[in-house]
Amino acid sequence: MADVYLDNAATTYPKPESVFRAMDRFAREVGGNPGRSGHHRALESGREVLRSREALSLLFRVDDPSRIVFTKNATEALNLVIRGRLLEGGHAVITSLEHNSVWRPLEALSRRGNVSYTILRCSPDGGLDPAELRAAINSETRLVACTHASNVTGTLLPLSEIAEVAAERGVPLLVDAAQTAGRVEIYPQEMGIAYLAFTGHKELFGPQGTGGLYIAPGWEFEPLTYGGTGSRSESSLQPDFLPDRYESGTLNAHGLAGLRAGVEYILETGVAKIREHERELTERLLEGLARIPGVIIYGPTEWERRVGIISFNLGDYTSSELASILDERYGVCVRSGLHCSPLAHRTLGTLKRGTVRASLSRMNTEEEVEYFLHALAEVSRQKP
Repeated sequence: MADVYLDNAATTYPKPESVFRAMDRFAREVGGNPGRSGHHRALESGREVLRSREALSLLFRVDDPSRIVFTKNATEALNLVIRGRLLEGGHAVITSLEHNSVWRPLEALSRRGNVSYTILRCSPDGGLDPAELRAAINSETRLVACTHASNVTGTLLPLSEIAEVAAERGVPLLVDAAQTAGRVEIYPQEMGIAYLAFTGHKELFGPQGTGGLYIAPGWEFEPLTYGGTGSRSESSLQPDFLPDRYESGTLNAHGLAGLRAGVEYILETGVAKIREHERELTERLLEGLARIPGVIIYGPTEWERRVGIISFNLGDYTSSELASILDERYGVCVRSGLHCSPLAHRTLGTLKRGTVRASLSRMNTEEEVEYFLHALAEVSRQKP
């Protein structure tokens, strides 16, 4: 039985070899606490954190690396902005393709009575009319939040148009780049994005427990966590400068060493080359799925409007049944269910059934795609 991993939208596997080496080196040869001591191990740990920040600033074309704040994942970064921006109340606008990491904090705030939000309905293939966003923004709107690519269908939202409308109305834009950072070119300074939330363990090829947030000048907010930062320790007040303002407590320097190596792998390979490889595999996968009787594919078919995340269903199989068969009989790892995005499944009409999701990365091969298609074709000829 083969071992084919197609669950990269959850977390990428395997990682580049350089990621393993960087983490091993840190654990064996560095080991200090960044920013907390003056000895050589602590200093080298701090330099490793800085290298990761600088690598990300190169990837995102951010002039000031200190504006990249580290978090443990994209969820924390999204919560940091949503709760920080709406601390004193207000209105937000989101789309119907958002992850629970956007929807749940807004719903929690709205139940307290001083926050409201509007969900812009996307079409089943992920289309969004920027004019509807313009109409949804009002005088109380303090935040527009949108995913860059749906974690269910891989649909790319019209980010440039959304950013243009938000800027026109003077409202900051928060972008969830969990599924695009590292695989699609995204430059927050150039695009007018106030906040860019990203995770390290997906297409940036870092380990789990790493992530971050870009904060544009002029869009700072009150932090949600206060404590030791290694700076201005004599004061009872939280430092007011970045990144320290939002980085209380010991950072995951071990993980950030791996994240730095993952980002450097992307910079050396080139985002354009990574996307081209993904295009070849995605088109092959879409074409193959379309030939299998009983398969329903969700999301756009045009490559320009998507990334390598494909949701589908087959015949009368439930999504969990099909995913289990692919794993147990064929050694193919995919994900089933709602993918922590019930809003997207309401948009697709799959809330009760869910979908099977096959998601690709730079590490996948044509042979793996063909094997998966062969396995699925065999299952399609059987009855659930």
